[in-house]
Amino acid sequence: MALAPDLVFRVVNAAASLTWLALILSPASARWSPRIRRLAGRAMPVALSLVYVVMLASHWRGEGGFGSITQVRALFDVPGALVAGWVHYLAFDLFVGAWIAERAAALRVPHWQVVPVLILTFMFGPAGLLAFVALRLIRRNLPPPIASQGSP
Repeated sequence: MALAPDLVFRVVNAAASLTWLALILSPASARWSPRIRRLAGRAMPVALSLVYVVMLASHWRGEGGFGSITQVRALFDVPGALVAGWVHYLAFDLFVGAWIAERAAALRVPHWQVVPVLILTFMFGPAGLLAFVALRLIRRNLPPPIASQGSP
């Protein structure tokens, strides 16, 4: 028996959204942040990948393919395959978001600068990755902060 696409869609969306929320609300300085980054960057993408494989194996009937836009459209005309495609996006975007959070923590990027990048990654995947690359380039080219030397 195949999993119901509508139910799977609701469950994976809720799980991914909660994981994104936890990632966004976890500054590098919080003691729980490494656990959240492992959940978001490893455990949840692996779980979503399992759902992807199960959905594709149980719903794809061989229609469609990846050789043309017409074949891709035919592939996604099958609701279970469409949900599998959506789970694919969720898994990879979350993996990238956790990587961004890990790199930002290692580079000591202030969390307030990372949050918009994570939200952009959650909503628009590759645009968030580009924003993180831009943020890193901007920060690399800024002069170092002036250390205060006491009272003037």
